[in-house]
Amino acid sequence: MTTPTRRELANAIRFLAIDAVDAAKSGHPGMPMGMADIAEVLWNDYLSHNPGNPGWVDRDRFVLSNGHGSMLQYALLHLAGYDLPIEELKNFRQLHSRTAGHPERHETPGVETTTGPLGQGLANAVGFALAERLLAQRFNRDGHTVVDHRTWVLLGDGCLMEGISHEVASLAGTLGLGKLVALWDDNRISIDGNTAGWFTDDTPARFEAYGWRVIRDVDGHDSEAVKAALDDALSQASKPTLVCCRTTIGFGSPNRAGKESSHGAPLGKDESEATRAALGWTHGPFEVPEAIRDAWRATDAGAAREAEWTERFEAYRAAHPDLAAEFERRTQGALPETFVADADAFIATLQDDGPTIASRKASQMSIEAFAPLLPELIGGSADLAHSNLTLWKGSTSAASTDANANYVYYGVREFGMSAIANGLALHGGFIPFDATFLVFSDYARNAVRMSALIPAHAIHVYTHDSIGLGEDGPTHQPVEHLASLRYIPNNDVWRPCDAVESAVAWKSAILRKDGPSCLVFSRQNLTHQPRDAAQVAAIARGGYVLKDSVGTPEIILIATGSEVGLATQAAEQLGDGVRVVSMPSSDVFDRQDAAYRESVLPHAVRKRVAVEAGVTGFWRAYVGLDGAVIGIDSFGASAPADKLYVHFGITVEAIVEAAKAL
Repeated sequence: MTTPTRRELANAIRFLAIDAVDAAKSGHPGMPMGMADIAEVLWNDYLSHNPGNPGWVDRDRFVLSNGHGSMLQYALLHLAGYDLPIEELKNFRQLHSRTAGHPERHETPGVETTTGPLGQGLANAVGFALAERLLAQRFNRDGHTVVDHRTWVLLGDGCLMEGISHEVASLAGTLGLGKLVALWDDNRISIDGNTAGWFTDDTPARFEAYGWRVIRDVDGHDSEAVKAALDDALSQASKPTLVCCRTTIGFGSPNRAGKESSHGAPLGKDESEATRAALGWTHGPFEVPEAIRDAWRATDAGAAREAEWTERFEAYRAAHPDLAAEFERRTQGALPETFVADADAFIATLQDDGPTIASRKASQMSIEAFAPLLPELIGGSADLAHSNLTLWKGSTSAASTDANANYVYYGVREFGMSAIANGLALHGGFIPFDATFLVFSDYARNAVRMSALIPAHAIHVYTHDSIGLGEDGPTHQPVEHLASLRYIPNNDVWRPCDAVESAVAWKSAILRKDGPSCLVFSRQNLTHQPRDAAQVAAIARGGYVLKDSVGTPEIILIATGSEVGLATQAAEQLGDGVRVVSMPSSDVFDRQDAAYRESVLPHAVRKRVAVEAGVTGFWRAYVGLDGAVIGIDSFGASAPADKLYVHFGITVEAIVEAAKAL
C-alpha cells in the first residue's frame, strides 16, 4: 500500500466508530464520522502528548465536550498507541469495558475528564487552561519554561446551546486564556433534526463579544483548511480561539449523511457496507491496514517530546531546586509534610479558645490558617466572596500576572464555576474550592455530581445553610438541599456545629483525594461545644458522641450544624440517660467500621430524635420509623432567624417534647 492519505487516516477513525456502534447496537456514529478529518489533523500535527505516559505533566489536554461521540476519542486513543487495544473497541458500551458510552476518566487511559452532560467538557477545558496559565506564572523562569501546553476542546451545537457554555466562555474571554482552542462541529443537526428551528444564534459574533478570537467558515472535511485554521489559532496567545468548522454529520453515509438519523443510532449492516463503498474502504469490521496503523503511530513523537521536556526540567532543577521540588510535589498531588500536624495544632487552638461565631466565619479562619500552608489551594466565589467569607489575607486575583495568583472571581456563574473547579482539580497542581449560597447549589448540582463521578478533588463551599439566614425569605432558604447533596454517591457533605468542626471539615476535605466535599456553613453564630481530645479526633469520623449519659443512654439525640446547640440544651433539660451525637458528615460516618458506628449509635437504643433545619425524610435511616425527626418539610418564610426557628418548631422545647413522647 502506498503512503496513506489524510482522508484514509481519517477513515480509520470513521470505520472504527461505525463498527463499534454497529457491534454494540447502540451509540452515536454521526459525530465521529463528521469530525474525523478535524481530529486527524489535530492529533497528528498539533497535539503534544505521549501515549506511553498519559500522565505526563506538560502534555496538551484534549477534551471531547460532545461526549456522546465517544468512539471518536476511543478510535484516536487506539490508533495513537494508548493502552486501548482493539478488543476494547469491540466491547464498546459493554459492562466492564474501558469504552463506555461517554468518555470516563477513571476507566480509559488518555481521557482527561468525564464528559456526557453537554457543555461541561468546555467548562472543564477552561479550568485546564486556567491551571496551565497559573502554573506557568508560578514556576516558569527566564530560560526555563517547564509549563507550556495547550488545551484543545471539541464541541458541538448542543454544547453551545447549554447555558453553561455562555458562563464559561464569557469568563475565559475575560481572563484571556490564550492557550485554549475550541473546535466547533457546526453540523446544524441535533437529535430532533435541523437546528434551524431552535438554534439560530450568530455564534461567531457571540464568541467575539466574549473576547474570543474567532476563525470562521472552515471546511471541516478539508484537511488543509483545518490545518491553516489551527496555524492561525496558534499565531496569537492573548485570547482563546473558536474555530468554526462546517461539517456533515454522518459524512460518507450515502443515505444518512446530513440527517439526524445518523446522530444516535447504528448505521446497520447495509448502510455500513454502502458507506465503505462510498469512501473506498475495502477492509472488514475493526480492520485497520498495517500501513495506516503504522502511519498513525509514526506521526506520534510523544516519547521524544517528553524526553526533551525531562531534559529541560533537569536543567530547571539545577537552576531552581526549590521550585522544582515544589512543582513536583504539587503536580504529584502530595501535601506538605507538616500539613497534618500544623492543621491539628490549629484545631486544638480553636478548641481551647472556644469562639462563638458563625461557621462561615470559622470557615474563613480555617482558610486563613491553611492557605499559607498550601500554595496549591485556589479559591473562588460566585460573586458572594464577602458573604461566603472565602477571601483571605493572601488572596490574589487569578486575572493578575502575579506568580501567586490564587483566587477566581467567577461572577454570578454557579454552574460554570463548579465545572471549572473540576477542570482545575483534574489538571493537577491545584486543590480548588468554590463558593455560593447553599440554596444556589441547585444551579451547580450537575457539576457537583460530576465532581463525584469523575472523581475530582474539588471542595464546594456553601454558606447561609438554612432558615437561619432569616429575612431573605424562602427563595434563599435551603430546605431540601442538604439531603439532595447527601444522596449524590461519593460526595462528602459536612455541616459543622462550631469553629472546631468547621476546621476539621476543611482538613478532611483537603486530605480527601478520591472525590469532592461540600462544606456547609451558617450565617448565624454557633455556640462552641466543649470536648476532650478524643472527641476532637473523632470529628473526622463524621459522627461522634458529643455529650453522654453517666450510664447506658436511654435516648439518643442526633443533630448537625446549628441544631447541635439546641440538642445539647435539650439534653441538659432532660437529665441523665440522654446521649447527644453530633453528625457533621453522615457520608463519612457511614464509611466507618461497624464497631465504631455501633459505639456511637447502639442498636439497642431505639429511642432516637434527629434534628436538622431541613427536610426530615433523610434522617429516617438513623432514627427508624419509631423515632422522631424535627425539621422543616415546607418552604421557609421571611423573618428574623430566631422567630423562624420558633415558627417552624425547631426549638429546645420541641426536642424535649419529642424525647419525652418516645
